[in-house]
Amino acid sequence: MFTFENPVQGNFGWRGGTIFIPEIFVLVISLGVYTATFIAEAVRSGILAVDKGQREAAAALGLKPGFILARIIMPQAMRVIIPPSINQYLNLTKNSSLAMAIGFPDLVAVFAGTTLNQVGQAIEIMLMTMFTYLALSTIVSLFLNWYNSRVKLVER
Repeated sequence: MFTFENPVQGNFGWRGGTIFIPEIFVLVISLGVYTATFIAEAVRSGILAVDKGQREAAAALGLKPGFILARIIMPQAMRVIIPPSINQYLNLTKNSSLAMAIGFPDLVAVFAGTTLNQVGQAIEIMLMTMFTYLALSTIVSLFLNWYNSRVKLVER
């Protein structure tokens, strides 16, 4: 959480200002860097999968490098990039449960911590947590598989 307010002079010092919760920043940065490395490798392999002649032919026509990448290379590379990216986005969804290790109250901490302490039924709470992650993974997987079916190469 990151909040910006104008500091106001109170009775015993200043009130307001910036509220900074470091756990969320650690979570976003660590999961972002971890997932970005795998997605960057998928993008690199997708770009390298496009034949070198495609780039050379576009350059011979006088197209600019940015246009070549955006209009010729990337549409072909997306067919190679999307399948491994689906796995990485699913991993990102599931790896978010590691937020509890740094002290950020995520879904697992709420279910397994707070609710379990109040209810006391461990098996039901863990099943509820499991089905919640299953639902999240299924929704992400269905959407990304739909997108993959839209861009994949149709063979005749």
